[in-house]
Amino acid sequence: MHDVLYIARWFLNRDRANDTLGDSDGISNLKLQKLLYYAQGTFLAVKNEKLFADDLLAWAHGPVVERVYHVYKDSGSRPIDFDEDYDDSHIDDYDKSLLEDVYYSFSGFSAWKLREMTHNEDPWKNTPRNHIIDPDLIKDYFTREIIDWDEYGKA
Repeated sequence: MHDVLYIARWFLNRDRANDTLGDSDGISNLKLQKLLYYAQGTFLAVKNEKLFADDLLAWAHGPVVERVYHVYKDSGSRPIDFDEDYDDSHIDDYDKSLLEDVYYSFSGFSAWKLREMTHNEDPWKNTPRNHIIDPDLIKDYFTREIIDWDEYGKA
């Protein structure tokens, strides 16, 4: 299991690499929260384990990891300015491939589109606002609705 801030920085670093190609509009805090949600769901469904220990909360604008929110809240709705050195050597190749799948599947959507998507998904819809989204609810939903099992050899 990884520290959620390490995974958040993975997404920011990955997006920075994509931005050098002119293919990114950046990642806002709202968008980062949704990428973390989709990553956690993917890991729960594919590996039957959490990517990070922090809870996802059902906030008004969708799933949120509160600790990450507070670290990047000063960015507001603007893209997070990420200029840190980042070493992803603590993530094994399989986990990196899953994170890449999440990045490529969801980073092309705007923050507001991702918000809208999560608002139409059972984990957020079936959790009272400001409560913890049950990881089993996330796992069940991703196993049933999100994961393309052909890609992971479990069809």
